[in-house]
Amino acid sequence: MLHSLKYGETRLIVDLYTREAGRLSCVVPIPKTQKARLKKQYFQPMTLLEVEVDLRQRMQLQKVKDARLLSAYASIPFSPEKLALSLFIAEFLYHALRSEQQNAPLFAYLVDAMQWLDFAEKGYANFHLTFLMRMSRFLGFYPNLSLTPDPSPKGEGSDMFFDLREGRFCTLVPTHRDFLQPDDSRRIHTLMRMDFPTMHLYRLNHTDRNRILNVLLHYYQLHIPQFPELKSLSVLQELWND
Repeated sequence: MLHSLKYGETRLIVDLYTREAGRLSCVVPIPKTQKARLKKQYFQPMTLLEVEVDLRQRMQLQKVKDARLLSAYASIPFSPEKLALSLFIAEFLYHALRSEQQNAPLFAYLVDAMQWLDFAEKGYANFHLTFLMRMSRFLGFYPNLSLTPDPSPKGEGSDMFFDLREGRFCTLVPTHRDFLQPDDSRRIHTLMRMDFPTMHLYRLNHTDRNRILNVLLHYYQLHIPQFPELKSLSVLQELWND
């Protein structure tokens, strides 16, 4: 579940990313009683659902016939930090998956990532950074690893640049402005080594975390046409202000 919008007094328009059909826009009747099968609270950002849709190829808005929770969250709705992360991810995916077709590995990644966040008790401050970097693999512009910088500031090969347009490390300064200096290039290389279970081992301060996030969003803006500024970014940047 990516996004919902009230449509008149009796319906919602919801945007879903589904395992079988990819991105779908659907209309959902707003239930009038608590006993109704379709519950309004199901259609909150990043809720994991099983849905039954009356799929018709020529219709812009599909009709949701039934919905139930695929997996109920135990902690995300009750943690301000996790909820902020979830809302950011939902807004990000709403734009990043604007025309995404059916992709079962991508769907599995999204479900696994959100369930990992829900179960995590600590060590998830870098979740959004790791999520965005690993997500790029499914969209076709994960950085090329054929040439990478030495992670130590004074190590051999440390003076490499990262070409944001080409998604690769290089030893020469690109002829355009969309590239990272060696210090930021090393941060990207470090981020590429993270995964959800180990990302807590990479300690980042508040400034570095926000710097990497801005770089990642710029990277997506270069590779996805008309990718906008995200409204939830300012809230996320205030988290873990150490």
